[in-house]
Amino acid sequence: MSGITIDKVTKFFDKTEVIREFSESIGDKEFVTLLGPSGCGKTTMLRMIAGFEKPSSGEIRIGDMVVSSAKSFLPPERRGIGMVFQSYAVWPHMTVFENVAYPLKVAKFSKPEIKKRVEKILETVHLDQYAERAPSQLSGGQQQRVALGRALVSEPRLLLLDEPLSNLDAKLRESMRFEIKDIQKKFGITVVYVTHDQTEAMAMSDRIIVLNYGVIQQVAVPTNIYRQPANQFVADFVGKVNFFKGVVTPGIVMPGTAAPGEVSSGHKTIELTGLGQSLPYHGTVTGKVVVAIRPENIVLSPEDPASCPSGMLEGTLISMFYLGDINDCRVKINGEIMRVIAESGSFDTLKEGQNIKMGLKEFLVYEDEA
Repeated sequence: MSGITIDKVTKFFDKTEVIREFSESIGDKEFVTLLGPSGCGKTTMLRMIAGFEKPSSGEIRIGDMVVSSAKSFLPPERRGIGMVFQSYAVWPHMTVFENVAYPLKVAKFSKPEIKKRVEKILETVHLDQYAERAPSQLSGGQQQRVALGRALVSEPRLLLLDEPLSNLDAKLRESMRFEIKDIQKKFGITVVYVTHDQTEAMAMSDRIIVLNYGVIQQVAVPTNIYRQPANQFVADFVGKVNFFKGVVTPGIVMPGTAAPGEVSSGHKTIELTGLGQSLPYHGTVTGKVVVAIRPENIVLSPEDPASCPSGMLEGTLISMFYLGDINDCRVKINGEIMRVIAESGSFDTLKEGQNIKMGLKEFLVYEDEA
């Protein structure tokens, strides 16, 4: 078993608290990502799991073994882990084979066993044909594979990765995401992955732990992190979002018959502050609120308003950016700007400056904490 149990772990550097009572269990063979902005504590948490940092308080167990507590501390080399860092950290004076073989030589494996294991790992990370090359003769992606192979060759029960793809270009990052995930499945290994890139986290993880200022904000599967963010920070950090302030009020019949936001008497509405428009609301949050609307949940000029159950808004289209697969638009509503992700074909049918109706498929509502 190579699951991890973290119980009320707190970490101070001098008087600065960087991790606050972190408690979570990571299952055997699970791929879990620590996600958050720079300085949120995710790398510090990973280093405490690895044994490179000692918690100020709390306990960490790997499997059934306590590796960090008030009474005991197990050094990294005795924790049965492999680790890949942001920098490739491959030795330039060694060949690819020698780099990958190094942990086995230190552990005094026999030469036949070293050869067998290294050849198997190099085949797994698609580097078997480069075994005798120096790292300087490899691309960035290939060097990162060397680091990954070196971490896996000792058959660790736990693999820790600290932003391993951040130095690669966009296409290499995308391909390496899938390669790492495939390797994890093939080896049946537990992975803890650190990144600030929400796309990486969404694509690779079984679960995501979102951190901010050392505090867990939400733990969930990627779909729930995106569709049901626990608070405004998570909604803003994961994906694109428009935020508007508003007030929940008892429902009233809006004047006219085609006014945006018209609802039946008796239903609640959210009066959007500064926009002069309203949305129907059936939730439980009351008083001052913040409405979060994902750009892709907005339909420009919907043919069937019934397909947009969360209400209608009106504004002026002020800009469009054709990105091939999408049309990235900006709509002004009474001085406020709303971002809308529309189908790419709409770029040819819309004109900047035109008045436009927008249907909402869904939105999220949070208490206004300001």
